[in-house]
Amino acid sequence: MFDTMTMTKVVGGVCGSLLVLLLGKWAAETLYHTGGGGHGDHAQAAYVIDTGDGDDHGDKEVVEIDVAAVLAAGDAVEGGKDFKKKCGSCHKVDDGANGTGPYLYGVVGRAVGTAEGFGGYSGSLSAAADVWTPENLFAFLENPKAYAPGNKMSFKGYPKPADRADVIAYLASLGG
Repeated sequence: MFDTMTMTKVVGGVCGSLLVLLLGKWAAETLYHTGGGGHGDHAQAAYVIDTGDGDDHGDKEVVEIDVAAVLAAGDAVEGGKDFKKKCGSCHKVDDGANGTGPYLYGVVGRAVGTAEGFGGYSGSLSAAADVWTPENLFAFLENPKAYAPGNKMSFKGYPKPADRADVIAYLASLGG
C-alpha cells in the first residue's frame, strides 16, 4: 500500500499546511488588531441609525391585573378544553391517579406538594406557596419556571390571564 517514505511525506505535508494556516491566522489578527474579536480601541461607528425607540431599551410597562375579576370571569368549559390540550398529557384529574405530574383533582385549596402517591415534587414549589389558592395557581400558571425556579415542570405557561382563569375554573369544578 504506502511505504514508509510516502507516509512520512503525507504527514509532513499535513503538518506543514496546519503550520501555515496558524501562522496566517496569527498574522491577520496582529495586522487587524482583532484579538478577542473586537475592532481595537480606535474603532467607532461610522453612523448611527435612529430607530425612534429612545433610551428605554425595551423596558415594558407593568400592567396591573385585577386577579379576582379575571378569576370570576373564568369559564370551566373552555378551561377543560385547554387543560386537555396542554396539561392532560402529564396530569390526570382522577382522584389519586398520578401521571408524569401529580393528579389535579381537588388541587384548588390543597396544600402544595401533597398529592397522595406522587413523590416527584420539586422543593422550590413548597418554597413559593403553602396552598394552591386560585391566586397562587394564577401566578404559577403564567410561568411555572419564574414562579418557582428549579421546579421540574417543563410547561412554559399560559401568558393570557383569561386562559389561566379558565383552567383554574375547570380545576375548581373538579371538587376537593
